[in-house]
Amino acid sequence: MNEADLKPPAAEQAGDFSAEQKRYLEGFVAGVQIAKAAKGVAGAAPAGGVVAASEPTGPDAAGLKAQSRVLASGGKLSDPEKFKREQHPFDTYERLKQHAAKGEYPKPPDNFRWRFFGLFYVAPNQNSYMCRLRIPNGILNAAQFAGLANLAERYGGGYAHVTTRANLQIREVEAHNTVAMIEAIQDLGLCSRGSGADNIRNVTGTPTAGIDPQELIDTRPYAREWHFHILNDRSLYGLPRKFNVAFDGAGVIPVLEDTNDIGFQAVQVNAGFGLEAGVWFKLCLGGITGHRDFARDTGMLVQPKDACKVADAVVRIFVDRGDRTDRTKARLKYVLDAMGVEKFVGLLEEMLGRKFDRAVPSAMAPRPAFDRTAHIGIHAQKQAGLNWIGVVVPVGRMSGAQMRGLAAVARELGDGDLRLTVWQNLLISGVAAENLLAAAERIQALGLATNTNAIRSGLVACTGNTGCKFAASDTKRHAEEIARWCETRVALDAPVNIHLTGCHHSCAQHFVSEIGLLACKVQANEDDDPVEGYHILVGGGFGPNAALGRELYRDVVAEEAPRTVERVLKAYLAHRASSEETFLAFVRRHEIDALKAMTDLEAAE
Repeated sequence: MNEADLKPPAAEQAGDFSAEQKRYLEGFVAGVQIAKAAKGVAGAAPAGGVVAASEPTGPDAAGLKAQSRVLASGGKLSDPEKFKREQHPFDTYERLKQHAAKGEYPKPPDNFRWRFFGLFYVAPNQNSYMCRLRIPNGILNAAQFAGLANLAERYGGGYAHVTTRANLQIREVEAHNTVAMIEAIQDLGLCSRGSGADNIRNVTGTPTAGIDPQELIDTRPYAREWHFHILNDRSLYGLPRKFNVAFDGAGVIPVLEDTNDIGFQAVQVNAGFGLEAGVWFKLCLGGITGHRDFARDTGMLVQPKDACKVADAVVRIFVDRGDRTDRTKARLKYVLDAMGVEKFVGLLEEMLGRKFDRAVPSAMAPRPAFDRTAHIGIHAQKQAGLNWIGVVVPVGRMSGAQMRGLAAVARELGDGDLRLTVWQNLLISGVAAENLLAAAERIQALGLATNTNAIRSGLVACTGNTGCKFAASDTKRHAEEIARWCETRVALDAPVNIHLTGCHHSCAQHFVSEIGLLACKVQANEDDDPVEGYHILVGGGFGPNAALGRELYRDVVAEEAPRTVERVLKAYLAHRASSEETFLAFVRRHEIDALKAMTDLEAAE
């Protein structure tokens, strides 16, 4: 779930400044900053003998200084920036406790601030909170997983969603349960701190880290180091907008690191090129496919032991240079657009006090290929005799009973770990060959599966309008309808990714899916209210196939989406060059008009 601009409440809540006081204070601060600039000396007294306010100090100083520069230049802070400036979100915990004691829900300023604790008030779609966690590298143990199931039943709606950041969120948390929920999460050895709003979000990594036969590096230590670095340094909470970091160890399951603000890609550097031979991280910056951009390859190489330092420096430049006025431009991509990658890298090198090592293409071995179905089914680990089992979680939703059952399978038949993926499912690792059948049977008894068809294996959907006020359609329900309709009518011999996202925030990454559906409202006729629908895109991809999907159909009524997807898939099967041509290669080989003509000729059943 992403944050859009929030409007201030009609009436000021107790403890806040009045609107008139705020305008006065903003004007005063702006005047002080302008006076300092005119004098050319920080902290100098302005004309008239009035002593200027001292520069901010402490962990919040960088963000406050960035805000002050906006005001000094005559700019206007966005509402969330005002909320943070008026009171730092981490300083509102006592008020959150008071609200919980009274069962009260927040006004917009605190709705924004309390996302810093991982709590999202999602009215009007649900008059309750969603609680999102932090799970570094997406890996947690059976006791934690079962414990979260109990919390979902005790304090929430009795279920959890696997997210597209290899994370979990629990919905329908009522106001009086908020503090109990986030404190009980900490009792489990997990946390929700900084999982929403303008923060560095859950750090992702290769889900098969440490068990993958083809991985170049185990990403767990690096994801863990970055996770705790964030948690223990308040100065990293002064960002102008959300920030994503991913570590790809070149394992068999894709991490989508090229859609992150920072992507660390493991590469093997060969000897004889002036670099230390071994595994390095290639540094990629500025990915945000919802804004139609992938992370840019900076050409820089980073020693794994230095990844945390480099990420820290990138974030601090973003804190200093990111947009504080326009929320739609307040991402790292736009900092890079404004100054260029080379200048940004120069600032990084200045902060770090040394030059980066530059990548020489011929020095790097080709990265191992990913397997788009390795997150489903049984796969051999690098440890002899052990396997991971990819569990199909329909559109990412699990009941508390299913979660406890999966935890028991992991504890009794595996190594005790459950590994979340960005594909809205999970893996149970360390399952011995002699336990595979029993594990699969127990998973099936939970109403889940360890294998599925070519439609469902790549099916992803965001929360949708049942729980997110930004979504225009019920994406999870419509995803299930598309799967049920197509799986018995189209005989695919290879999987095709189908992603449904409810709004422009693109939580389900519709732009990088082979078939992407972006929710919209469709005006069927002049007399009726708009109905739920989708724009349908084709040809998106990631990694070595990175490209944004192109719009094939616009304003398709939701009830027609299953038949439309059916016709698209049938057009592919009827017109592909050979049985070896993938759906992605097929749609990229044709112009949109030609694809539409072929699709329109296909009759849906």
